[in-house]
Amino acid sequence: MKKRNLRFATMLLALVLLLTACGGGNAPANNAGNNGANEATADAGSSEGKILRTNNNSEPGSLDPALATGTHDSWAMQHMFEGLMKYNEKGEVVEGMAKEMKVSDDGLKYTFTLRDDAKWSNGDPLTAQDFEFAWKRVLDPETASEYSYQLYYLKNGEAYNNGEAKAEDVGVKAVDDKTLEVELETATKYFPGLAAFYTLYPVPKAIVEKNPDWAKDPKKGDFVTNGPFVIKDWKHNEGIDLVKNDQYYDKDKVKLAGIHFDIIEDQNTSWQRYEGGEYDFMVSPPNTIVNKLKQAKDEQLTIGDDLGTYYFALNVKEKPLNNVKVRQALSLAIDRKSIVENITQGGQVPAEGMVPFGLLDDQDKDFRDDQGNLVKEDVEEAKKLLDEGLAEEGMTKADLNGKVIVYNTDESHKKIAQAVQEMWNSKLGISVNLENMEFQTLIDRRRQGDYFISRAGWMGDYADPMTMLDLFMTGNPQNDPKWSNAKFDELLKKAKTETDQKVRMDSMKEAEKIMMEEMPAIPIYFYTQPYVTKPNVKGIYKVILNYPFLTYAEITD
Repeated sequence: MKKRNLRFATMLLALVLLLTACGGGNAPANNAGNNGANEATADAGSSEGKILRTNNNSEPGSLDPALATGTHDSWAMQHMFEGLMKYNEKGEVVEGMAKEMKVSDDGLKYTFTLRDDAKWSNGDPLTAQDFEFAWKRVLDPETASEYSYQLYYLKNGEAYNNGEAKAEDVGVKAVDDKTLEVELETATKYFPGLAAFYTLYPVPKAIVEKNPDWAKDPKKGDFVTNGPFVIKDWKHNEGIDLVKNDQYYDKDKVKLAGIHFDIIEDQNTSWQRYEGGEYDFMVSPPNTIVNKLKQAKDEQLTIGDDLGTYYFALNVKEKPLNNVKVRQALSLAIDRKSIVENITQGGQVPAEGMVPFGLLDDQDKDFRDDQGNLVKEDVEEAKKLLDEGLAEEGMTKADLNGKVIVYNTDESHKKIAQAVQEMWNSKLGISVNLENMEFQTLIDRRRQGDYFISRAGWMGDYADPMTMLDLFMTGNPQNDPKWSNAKFDELLKKAKTETDQKVRMDSMKEAEKIMMEEMPAIPIYFYTQPYVTKPNVKGIYKVILNYPFLTYAEITD
């Protein structure tokens, strides 16, 4: 992502923040191997039309909003569900299932009025009770949602999740079928953006109470949704089929009969299918292809802006990664410019911290620009720190030889890991090994602490620097390095409760500096999202906080 594009992204997010502040608005019907056949007739409840075929890079861990944890889950889900708020084609946060949002003068109370035509895909009315139930279900300790902390903004949300309050104490209440009242712990300007995030999607209360496994098998009939598409089939590790939801309030603008997602981790295989006419659209083509299309100025290629950071997570519970000097040394020995220029080749920018470009501070400046570059390359300093850190742990370089970098199966991840492996070998004299695995397996390994160094990435969930920092707070289920720093926690808690924007931003800037000094995660680069679209496909759009929206796509021949 060139800084020129990032400035555009910054202005876009400024608009989002302005809107939120003022309260305005990771074979079925069409088989990818079926000679490119695109005509299909969907099940009852949808219309005849065309199926858009594309790839999902990994098998979803869950399609239940309370249990989903990454983009491999959320991309399909953003076409199946819709929150109170949503993102439009301009990247603005606007009303979705809510027809109106009112905010109290002190910013602590939100009142959402649901649309009169809000329905589930089975025809049942979507009610405020469904939202209340869904949010409290996320916070229920029994659910064990890894994203429960995204609802700590609700009054008593964290207390309930920690077993220190009751469900009825949580600040979300259905006043009647169409009115949802939300009370926050503290004024949170980006809450409307959170109301568009997938963890806050509604779920059908009556069905989920009866069948807790409602989202595991669409063929059993309980997997109802409220978005533009409903799931028809999910063949694990093969594909997901969605068909148009004729109960969706905006169905007249939905031109597709459905979407078919192949589940393929290998980018080269996906590219071959796209190039062979079996896909209409594809995210994340191989880096060499992206570079080739970019050089040719091919109109099929779009390099979309993204709000995310690619990094290596370090297991600080494992010696010698418990030593900050060793962690710093590993980071200082990485040539990030070489990685983005020679491997990723998609407009990515070498990381300068954990927070990427595109987020505004209290002065309407880019947070990253004002914070400066906290990530350096200094081989001599790296050698010095590594020797000191190993000596403090009673270890030598030989003790690092054979340690493993794990990554999920992907040619780009492999090349990046190989590049880092070579840099550490040539510059620091250590020899690590590499191991690849399926993405969900990698996630599970990280959560269990069963790794030494792991490839990781984090995409922002809302338009505030907090979205890139609070996952490293003590006790966060997604804090895979299991790093803990009391001062860091204190600063972020202050930023979460403070209404003065200067105090908030200053606290987060200080917290990021602490994190980059401690280096529990090594930022490599800031993401972009290259994707390719066939010339006869129109209407796809991408906002910086989401994967591309296929909702209003149209295949013209």
